[in-house]
Amino acid sequence: MAESFAFEIAGKVLEKLGSAAYETISLAWGVREEFEKLKLTLAAIRAVVLDAEQQRARSLELSLWLQRFKDACYHVEDLIDEFEIDALRRQVLKRGSTVRKVRHFFSGSNPLAFRFRMGYKIKKANEMLKEIAAEKAKFHLTEKHETNVIHRERETYSFVKTSSVIGRDEAKQHLINLLMNPTDGEDIPVLPIVGIGGIGKTTLAQLVFNEESVKSHFELRIWVCVTEDFDIKQLMIKIIKSATGMNCKDMNKEELHKVLQDCLNGKRFFMVLDDVWNEDKKKWSELKDLLCGGAQGSKIIVTTRIRKVATITGTIPPYDLEHLSYENCLSLFLKLAFKEGEEKQHDNLVRIGEGIVQKCKGVALAVKTLGSLLCSTRVQHDWELVRDSELWKLKQEENDILPALKLSYDHLPWYLKQCFAFCSVFPKDFEFSHLLLISLWMANGFLQSPYENEEPEDIGNRYMQELLSRSFFQQVDDDLLFPTLKMHDLVHDLALSVAQNEVNSCNHYSTGNVRHLWFDLSKQDASQLPNNLRCLQSLFLLNEDGKADSESLVAEVISRSKHLRVLHLANCSLEQLPNNIRYLKQLRCLNLGNNGNIKRLANSICNLQSLQTLSLGGCWGIEELPKDIRYLISLRSLMVTTKQTRLQENRISCLTSLRTLIFSECENLEKLFEDIQNLTALRELFIVECNNLVSLPQGLNYLTALEILVIFNCEKLDLTMEELELEKKEDGSLRKLAIGGVPKLESLPQWILLGSAKTLQRLTIGELENLSMLPTWFQHLTSLQTLEIGDCPKLSFLPEGLQHLTALKKLHIGECQKLSKRCIKETGEDWPKIAHVPDFYCDETDDK
Repeated sequence: MAESFAFEIAGKVLEKLGSAAYETISLAWGVREEFEKLKLTLAAIRAVVLDAEQQRARSLELSLWLQRFKDACYHVEDLIDEFEIDALRRQVLKRGSTVRKVRHFFSGSNPLAFRFRMGYKIKKANEMLKEIAAEKAKFHLTEKHETNVIHRERETYSFVKTSSVIGRDEAKQHLINLLMNPTDGEDIPVLPIVGIGGIGKTTLAQLVFNEESVKSHFELRIWVCVTEDFDIKQLMIKIIKSATGMNCKDMNKEELHKVLQDCLNGKRFFMVLDDVWNEDKKKWSELKDLLCGGAQGSKIIVTTRIRKVATITGTIPPYDLEHLSYENCLSLFLKLAFKEGEEKQHDNLVRIGEGIVQKCKGVALAVKTLGSLLCSTRVQHDWELVRDSELWKLKQEENDILPALKLSYDHLPWYLKQCFAFCSVFPKDFEFSHLLLISLWMANGFLQSPYENEEPEDIGNRYMQELLSRSFFQQVDDDLLFPTLKMHDLVHDLALSVAQNEVNSCNHYSTGNVRHLWFDLSKQDASQLPNNLRCLQSLFLLNEDGKADSESLVAEVISRSKHLRVLHLANCSLEQLPNNIRYLKQLRCLNLGNNGNIKRLANSICNLQSLQTLSLGGCWGIEELPKDIRYLISLRSLMVTTKQTRLQENRISCLTSLRTLIFSECENLEKLFEDIQNLTALRELFIVECNNLVSLPQGLNYLTALEILVIFNCEKLDLTMEELELEKKEDGSLRKLAIGGVPKLESLPQWILLGSAKTLQRLTIGELENLSMLPTWFQHLTSLQTLEIGDCPKLSFLPEGLQHLTALKKLHIGECQKLSKRCIKETGEDWPKIAHVPDFYCDETDDK
């Protein structure tokens, strides 16, 4: 099931080579002719790659040829990177009056030597591609230029054997109650059922469809398996056939419309549209209009894996289908793996079966897949093999769990496939933050946008939301500081199956060139490092137990990995970085988190002009930042933890490319640098657990690009800053604000909020023991969508005018006893102010 990605990787390289920027570079360095040869050869090979990818499973030789081509594309991408790195160096050389000093700092960047070196490398790359191009003739490949994959049709039907379904009684009754509820208005209520592939959405819809009370309540029941092609004409044919048995495939749309109207006319119908993938609202509206002939009380259920589909179709909040409990999964597994009562004779197999069920993580189809796989064998070794093997390594039929999940993967555009496959580098159950994931995607060059000048962080956030919407990720925590995600174990298996040629996660060794490596020294010996690291782009090295000399190991890996983009050394027991890190010119993400013994970073790190993310979180021993940190002109994200009382203000304030700045657990920090206003591109500022910080810099008020501000657990901080109210800007850009753990705060600071009254979308306030009221100007926050209030014991009422905040969709109140009493549904004094909020939660109080 492994994907080669060769076609799209070649396309990405060709796009770069054909850009105006590289046209300029090729002319400037006299390599235009060689670049043109590269483009022509790449394009010629790429033209037959789609055919090769479809045939590769039949021929090992063809599969190896594809791998060689893909490696060559990566190699050309590395060459392109070298030109970008040189351009960054030249930007630094042009700065200020210290040119001579800077030239010395970057010794070895002789232009003539660079031209000869790059000319030679491009020539060798051309020779390599010519060899690959010459070999393609023997495979008799044909040119294909369409990237659209022809997907497998999946057909479902309404029948279900009720006795074979376990654990869905409560869900079934909930849906039946919704169907029976009377409704007002002409619009047909639509209830989406949403969940990961294989979790049981279709089964639940079948249960409801065949329930006797449903049969008697509706005059007409219609089951349509929509699948991937949302063709209106074909859907009309399917609906008519399900309702009447008529085959109308020879009719035109006009004739079909007449038959459909006659079929639905005046009847209360119940329709299930199973397995909907369509995200085009116009198409959905067209179909919905065709169904308007039914009687009052008609209902529709839509099953889908995609939350966007649920948003487009649903008139009722979607029903998120939960995973089956372990007990229900075990019952289902035993029912499928054994004949009735037979399990009592095989206690040893039942014990192994319990372990097998755990790896299914509540997904019914996974239980059915593995239960059915074992129903024909009673050999203990066979059962242990299934329990101990990765799911993606087990043979599976067309309708089993991984093929079912791969349908979702096949629907992804190329750029999301690449981002998703990369996530297989994480171990199972690993929780990753939004910031971490986007920085890793950005470092590996995965973020592409059709829009000019779109920020990579915005592209990454869009990708992440898309994968979350399609159930590839699960939201673990929606915390404003560091919201976290994870992958369901079965989705992780899918990711491994499509990325196995490039990713080496834990003990999942690949056969190809490893590009992304997770290596945990508490579980693996250093001798188990893959031999071939020359293509390595991402290294995640962990050494929490201090079992190895991390510094020498990192130095060894660096010496064997010249193209690292990501170096993640968190929890590595380091005291200093190896000197050869300065040679990693392509390094874009460096994470040194929780290496508390590091006191300073060698100044040579400032040679890394491509560096975009630097994390020093948990590096409490850091005494100072490198004196030449200003040369990190690509740095977009910086996280700092320090026990020092003051930071070198002239150092951070020179990082004018910063988009994200995080001060975390800087316990002794008393003051932030006053010239923070120099960070004109800063979009996110986190100040967390800085208990000795007494004030914020006045320049903060001039950060007109700032979109997210988080201030939490700063015990001595005074946020009143009255002098700033006179200078407040009206063109603020804040979208998200969180303030908490600031005991001195008695009222929300106007200087932060009023300037962003029209832009603020989310406000979180918590652990404010002296906050007694929300300001009257609260009603001016016209864009506010989410308001979270927690642990504010003195807060006793909501401000007037809250009912006018029509954009407010979510209001959560917790541990605010006085306020909670006034917000009791229907009877609370403040209820009229918030009755319009659809997602309202207020924790229980003793007086309710």
